[in-house]
Amino acid sequence: MKRGMLFCVLAMTMCVMSANAYQVLSSKELGRGDAKNQNVVVKCTTDTGKISNQTCSLRRYVKCAGTGENKRCAGWQPWRDLQNPSKQYSDWKSAASACCRAKGLR
Repeated sequence: MKRGMLFCVLAMTMCVMSANAYQVLSSKELGRGDAKNQNVVVKCTTDTGKISNQTCSLRRYVKCAGTGENKRCAGWQPWRDLQNPSKQYSDWKSAASACCRAKGLR
């Protein structure tokens, strides 16, 4: 739970500091057992800085094995835009930026 809250706070801070103007709507880490995923939903903005009603949903996965202290995760997969999952991104900010740009927004 602490890790999820920390991720949320960091995500919001990075978004505010970024030159891009998207707004983070939600950030969640879900899953137990053999797999986990992180989800970020951002709302894009127009060129004039107004918040659009268009959103981008981003996700990445990790596979885990073992239980308790023996649980090991193999590393996070790249971020993907759920509307265009064929493209991969190293971080959620670049995925959000590309997704919003594809919609003619920022």
